[in-house]
Amino acid sequence: MRKFFILAVIAQIFLLTLSVTAAPQIIDKPLNWTERREELTREYSMKHYGFSATEIIPRAVVVHWTAISTFESTFKVFEPEISWDDEVNVATQFIIDRDGTIYRITPETKLARHAIGYNHCAIGIENVGGVNNVEDLTVAQLNANVELIRYLREKYSTIEYIFGHYQQVEARESGLYIENVPDYFAGKPDPGKIFMKALQQILKDDGFKFFPV
Repeated sequence: MRKFFILAVIAQIFLLTLSVTAAPQIIDKPLNWTERREELTREYSMKHYGFSATEIIPRAVVVHWTAISTFESTFKVFEPEISWDDEVNVATQFIIDRDGTIYRITPETKLARHAIGYNHCAIGIENVGGVNNVEDLTVAQLNANVELIRYLREKYSTIEYIFGHYQQVEARESGLYIENVPDYFAGKPDPGKIFMKALQQILKDDGFKFFPV
């Protein structure tokens, strides 16, 4: 699977670079954003960032994989209001399925808990796959990420940085990182170096700031 993805990317990368210009088709499938979830989000923001907020000004896009095999199962993980640690549940703005279908599950400027230290300013894109840390994201997902990121940049000129979840430490150089809880950290491998390298290659002339793969 890893070899297949590499070969597919080599075959597609220049076509993607040239052809991905149209606004993407986005399917809205919103989480139930209740008053309780709003309250928990404010509490999380105050605890971790030092200010109470449920909205963000996007400065970065963080790319993930779900480590779950289907969109339906991924959505169910995000549905509950409260997570395992009694804070607002993890969430994201977008999920991209294996076939490249883009789902928007929270409003783009809602604070969603997907990347420690960056939720206050980052839009999250979750890609279905990566079970057992296998780098198996598809070319269709790569294409959809490019379309979506370019759409977001067109809509929000404040977006400067694109990075993978596994690059969260390197991304502190951006000055965007805020975390007030000591030792609150989790190392991550997503969305895989192969996928991130391909994404950077396609977007290298779009004016984004990246970090070493």
